[in-house]
Amino acid sequence: MSSFWKFHSSLLSPCRPVLCLIHPNSSQISSMFLLTENSCKAIPLDFVFVIDSSRSIRPNDYEKVKTFIINLLQFLEVGSDATRIGLLQYGSVVQPEFSLNTYTTKAEVEQAVRNMKHLASGTMTGLAIQYTMETAFTEEQGARPKSLHIPRIAMIVTDGRPQDTVEEIAAETREAGIQIFAIGVGRVDMNTLKTIGSEPHLEHVHLVANFSQIETLISVFQSKLCGAEKCDVVDHQCQHICVSSPASYRCKCRKGFTLNPDGKTCKAEDTCAVVDHGCQHICANLPDGYECRCRSGYQLTIDNKTCNRNNTDGIMDLVFVIDGSKSLGPANFELVKQFVNGIVDSLNISRMGTHVGLLQYSTKVRTEFTLNQYSTARDIKQAVTRMQYMGRGSMTGSALRHMYEFSFSAKEGARPNTPRVSIVFTDGRSQDDVSEWATKAKNSGVTIYTLGVGKAIEQELREIASEPDEKHLYYAEDFEKMGEITKKLKSRICTGTLHEAKIHCQTMTKQGLKNTKLEMSDIGFFDKN
Repeated sequence: MSSFWKFHSSLLSPCRPVLCLIHPNSSQISSMFLLTENSCKAIPLDFVFVIDSSRSIRPNDYEKVKTFIINLLQFLEVGSDATRIGLLQYGSVVQPEFSLNTYTTKAEVEQAVRNMKHLASGTMTGLAIQYTMETAFTEEQGARPKSLHIPRIAMIVTDGRPQDTVEEIAAETREAGIQIFAIGVGRVDMNTLKTIGSEPHLEHVHLVANFSQIETLISVFQSKLCGAEKCDVVDHQCQHICVSSPASYRCKCRKGFTLNPDGKTCKAEDTCAVVDHGCQHICANLPDGYECRCRSGYQLTIDNKTCNRNNTDGIMDLVFVIDGSKSLGPANFELVKQFVNGIVDSLNISRMGTHVGLLQYSTKVRTEFTLNQYSTARDIKQAVTRMQYMGRGSMTGSALRHMYEFSFSAKEGARPNTPRVSIVFTDGRSQDDVSEWATKAKNSGVTIYTLGVGKAIEQELREIASEPDEKHLYYAEDFEKMGEITKKLKSRICTGTLHEAKIHCQTMTKQGLKNTKLEMSDIGFFDKN
């Protein structure tokens, strides 16, 4: 394997476009580096030259810049499936010469470079960098998708002070995955070059006295593009994986881990999956680690790992997630409001008892009221009655995400060591994915009941509901049959959400029991009859 191939295989991680801003100012470049005989095997690059074409450049120096570009091309394999070359020059304005998808052969690129005309105007380097980031490296201009990991590199050569600011836009460009080499010729401020170039500056920033001396950089850049992988020759200290780039390296983490701010060590995305957490019921991931949680009806003991059954009856935090989509219709929405109020009637709601919150969703998600907003059944029912029908799309996944991220937060009234329950009502297919956020909510300790009516999709209801399905999933073919399903759902919630936990309910149904503790029974199923 050639040394150039070895370098580029290391470059295949986050894509880094190639941007060459060239601003000449001195003597001979024609003898720089015709590297055909010493060319190396290259993997594809997306390579854009950005040429400083300001009036400070003399005509003969401008020609030397063209020669520099042509010589630089000699060790690059140009083609639509190989390295793609783009070029723009700038003065007071940016003038694109050709994009990454304009030419497919080296000869075409060389001829286009020879045909360029000197702009001889200002020096808007920041504007040129901005155009390069926002336009030159777009897929419309020929840049390949980032998922292909085609390297994108920027090499900026300038001989003067920019007439605009470069610090912020250069930082954004680097953040976008473009590796920048900054080369100064003549009286260029080194601090400006460091503001533009990537780190480490020793590898990415170069300053020469004139274009005669730029020849001394030929071997430097040839070794950067064709030399050994950086990870093989430096003490990178990467905890997991070191990935080489043309002049540097970066650390990468194995699947399931993310890189820490130090750029070297890694942390698990799913800490619970990689540590011996010892949680009796549920291990919940946190940004800085994990914590143990208990299933509904249980509370965490003093060791913060094991769980005991709650001794307090009638307490839970319940959040309704109600479909307000167009398919429901205003009349049926009123029936859904009656359904919610029927459930509320069966709960022991008080400041120290059960708390209730409600989300309505359509194309967007709207919090109708939070868990800590009302403390009486009367106030909750009045709030439900006042709800205005949204009547648009059906983004159930977004609603589940909102429920998971906000509704059970301490800010919105969720209480520690209190069973968390959500009732999700829908009448049709979601327009987004429901599985991810339903799973996250359930893994965090939320027990989810689903109630589907009409064209609700069984598979989606199963993905949302807690297990087992037969105790947490309910279905009715139409709203006329909702009443019986509602009774079963009331019974299940009042019986307890999981593992025989007992919940005290004030009123079950018109024929039900009042102030009664009911043991868990196998009610609740996907019932189409």
